[in-house]
Amino acid sequence: MGRLIGGEWLSDVTNDDRVDFDYEETEFRSAIGADRHPADPERYHLYVSWACPWAHGTLLTRKLLGLDDAIGISVVDPHRRDDGWEFTPEKEGCTPDHLHGSDYLREVYTAADPDYTGRVSVPVLWNERAGTIVNEESDEIMRTLADAFADYRGVDLYPEGHRDEIDHYIGELYRPLNRGVYHAGFAESQSEYEDAVETVFDALDRWERHLSDRRYLLGDRLSLADLRLFPTLVRFDAVYHTHFKCTVRRLVDYDNLWEYARDIYQTGGIAGTVNLDHIKEHYYRSHEEINPTGFVPVGPDVDFEAPHDRDELPGMPPTA
Repeated sequence: MGRLIGGEWLSDVTNDDRVDFDYEETEFRSAIGADRHPADPERYHLYVSWACPWAHGTLLTRKLLGLDDAIGISVVDPHRRDDGWEFTPEKEGCTPDHLHGSDYLREVYTAADPDYTGRVSVPVLWNERAGTIVNEESDEIMRTLADAFADYRGVDLYPEGHRDEIDHYIGELYRPLNRGVYHAGFAESQSEYEDAVETVFDALDRWERHLSDRRYLLGDRLSLADLRLFPTLVRFDAVYHTHFKCTVRRLVDYDNLWEYARDIYQTGGIAGTVNLDHIKEHYYRSHEEINPTGFVPVGPDVDFEAPHDRDELPGMPPTA
């Protein structure tokens, strides 16, 4: 997977997917509204992968806030090789590095700090005028976009009076479910795998009950918490069920979670942020230790456009 050490790329130094490396202290942790980063959406650019669930959360936030025309994106190749995330604009769904013309994402990091040491990952929020990275932590990018630009199209995904509750839900989702599927997929023993799978399905069962009488996690209001849950759900049957061996149940076997996922998918252009071809290619081809053939499965055909009854519950989606 590789890593930058003093600005030099070392492909044999790995960020292990089994480890919560996103708890690692990272260099770029600013917020929009700070001195160098004013609340002007035209200043900012996102580096993303359609495949990555963490980047997906920032794309969902950008979409629902109506920032598509203001905040541009550069999209890396879904197949992450020894040289890390790569720009392959000739490939469908990918783009060049629109700002720097880089071949690899690591060059964006060294453009911000030539001596950078640390992981190289998506998402990255870049300030075009300051010429540096604002933040590289997905949850923090989502929060700072939602906080700074709630008035841009009148969509508030992180309302003042509910922030503690939203943060609580995001925290409760993270280790058991968002990261839990990775703990199952990269387990090093049968017992470690079984414990991880049990944790994943305990979490899914919990949120299935939680959503039995409410449209969104917060109740009648779609929030950043939903945008943290949805990327895991939309990948579940196509990737986590098979590739990470989370096979106790599929998403489609859950009455509430399956309808909830379809409800979110059909909201405000969110379908356009879901690229299942990139998602499947990334997981099945980038994790050679799990899938050494690199074969990408045919199917499953998960119909996120099927009708649902979630709109009968109280609550209205945002209208960016």
